[in-house]
Amino acid sequence: MFVTRGQFEPTRLLFVEMELFGELRLVGRLARTERGILFEYDRDFPRATHDISPFRLQEPAGSTVIEAPREPFDGLHGVFDDSLPDGWGRLLMDRKLMEIGIHPREISNLDRLAWIGNRGMGALRYRPEHRSLVDEEDLPIDLDHLAATSRRVLAGSAPVVIDELLRVGGSPGGARPKALIGRENDGDRLIHGMDDLPQGFSHWLVKFRSRDDSVDAGAVEYAYALMAAEAGVEVPETALFSSSEGPGHFAIRRFDRQDDRRIHMHTLAGLLNASQRWPTLTYEDFLKAAMALTRDQRQVNQAFARMVFNVLAWNRDDHTKNHAFLMLEDGKWVLSPAYDLTFSPGAGGEHAMTIAGEGARPGEDHLRASGRAAGISQDIVTHCLERTREALSRWREFASAAQVSPASATAIDRVLNGRARS
Repeated sequence: MFVTRGQFEPTRLLFVEMELFGELRLVGRLARTERGILFEYDRDFPRATHDISPFRLQEPAGSTVIEAPREPFDGLHGVFDDSLPDGWGRLLMDRKLMEIGIHPREISNLDRLAWIGNRGMGALRYRPEHRSLVDEEDLPIDLDHLAATSRRVLAGSAPVVIDELLRVGGSPGGARPKALIGRENDGDRLIHGMDDLPQGFSHWLVKFRSRDDSVDAGAVEYAYALMAAEAGVEVPETALFSSSEGPGHFAIRRFDRQDDRRIHMHTLAGLLNASQRWPTLTYEDFLKAAMALTRDQRQVNQAFARMVFNVLAWNRDDHTKNHAFLMLEDGKWVLSPAYDLTFSPGAGGEHAMTIAGEGARPGEDHLRASGRAAGISQDIVTHCLERTREALSRWREFASAAQVSPASATAIDRVLNGRARS
């Protein structure tokens, strides 16, 4: 059964857990107090080798209690904010809360984490869980129906039944509607995929276009994934799932799941307590964070390749939540595969993160300067620039493979390569 207004009790204490070496371990405790939200590591958690947030989740001198800053995550520590939905997922949660008579202002971020429970992105789990906001029916997956209903929600249509959307898309971040599903490895069968999956299925995330997107928005993102891989950017396995409208729904195989093992994921935003809502970080900050966290120049070089691709491919919606790191089972950190790569002019025509101080018109000089500051050899910088330009020159090839419409392919080609041929 799902929660109702009369059953809701505000959360004051949450236990944070994660799976390590096949065993569920207590990471620590979150408490809501008059001082705000506090966190304390469990003394038996192997923090020396598996620190879940090495930069900002640090005890003050003389205390084991870590108080969350008021900003930028509404009084929550960045690593736990990474577990919460924003954009689309938060919209669904708030709409459902209003439907059952709970105003979103009545709840705290601990309540939101309690509703996420063990179904969030990444490895962290929270208990005790609030009773579910929706009945846990295992209904068949119809992507076209979910996509159409999502657009009605975004348009503000009422009444709209959002329970099914919450069942499949209540935890991912980002503005565009999404669904977490299981995909049969040797076929096209799709099932609900927020929990552990039956043998033979893998975890996937499907994105639906918003009401302002073109009908081939998914195809454009798929073409960008193909192009990014050719440019040397590590991307997850991607696919276009069939759709009755347009070329298909863009999907990625989730990299925070390996079979049913959960992998701890930390966004750049959460790692450095830097909101994606306003430009507070630069690409130089990203490259420095990659070196400080991974201690691996190869990871820094990969972060640089993503910066070059985003700049030259006009992906300007490159904010701090669109970059992430993964903690491996041995406690080492690596960059996650790149995600949310698509043609985007950005807010005000600028990149969310600047490159050598430039956000509106970054060019090769800015990219080279940023590479030098990160200690990347000029040979690698030159190779990265040349490889990315070569990949971009093949945009029409990738667009055709993804069934991007001729109009969209031409418009993007004009920007990327200065060509306007049909």
